[in-house]
Amino acid sequence: MMHKAGFVNIVGNPNVGKSTLMNILVGERLSIITAKAQTTRHRIMGIVNTDDMQIVFSDTPGVLKPVSKLHESMLAFSTSALQDADILLYLTDTVESPEKNEEFLSKVQKMSESNSMTKIIVVLNKMDLVSQEELVKKVDEWHTRLPQAEIIPISALHSFGTDMLLSRIKELLPECPPYFDKDQLTDKPARFFVTEIIREKILQLYDKEIPYACEVRVEQFKEGEKLINIDAVIYCERDSQKGIIIGKKGAMLRKLGSLARKDIEAFFGKQVMLSTFVKVEKDWRNNMRDLNSFGYNDI
Repeated sequence: MMHKAGFVNIVGNPNVGKSTLMNILVGERLSIITAKAQTTRHRIMGIVNTDDMQIVFSDTPGVLKPVSKLHESMLAFSTSALQDADILLYLTDTVESPEKNEEFLSKVQKMSESNSMTKIIVVLNKMDLVSQEELVKKVDEWHTRLPQAEIIPISALHSFGTDMLLSRIKELLPECPPYFDKDQLTDKPARFFVTEIIREKILQLYDKEIPYACEVRVEQFKEGEKLINIDAVIYCERDSQKGIIIGKKGAMLRKLGSLARKDIEAFFGKQVMLSTFVKVEKDWRNNMRDLNSFGYNDI
């Protein structure tokens, strides 16, 4: 029986719905989702398996102009997704202009002109926010910008058009043996998803600079038959940030830990004992040693 397999990489600007789309296509909640930009910092793979098919989806950070070494690493994750894609999903929406982030889009355009092996689909998200006339105009704009690409409008939030997108992806997959074991869901270890869930709660609970100055490392992950014991450290850049994260008499840190624990239990299907700590690591966003320890060299 013929087997198909390939890498389907999702790229685009911040806040266009990449993580929402990734979770829909994979059928699992692998990528964290918040209303804040720069929620996704890593390239996260989600693997969909059937008897005759394996689709390796990748969610990537939103493309932005780097102002720190962390941003440079995030951009490198997005750029790497252009290099190994069998199918590239350039996700945009009905609000942003095709001219936004011209430099990265030019790389996509050059790839579409020079690499006939990679299929490009412009996924036009948030189609529910515009009229049919406006949608047709947007589709025409993208046909002009990327004439080699297919254009598929969707609404990721309402799961409209996503079935058609998935069907087209399956049609375009090349014949190939599987890249990963058939029972594998992702390339990331369990600890990674603990750090992401905790970081999601930081993004949801704190304002201004706090979420962007924070990173999480799991120091202990001991999984038993019914219970997982986890020790996690939240790193921030200044003592004042540490105080805000902990809150008065530790109230905010307890709230964060409680919310994270519930989601971690749902993710692993087991009871979790979660202990969280806060440490200051000055200017970690520009320290390559720190960034490497947080996994930002894994490209």
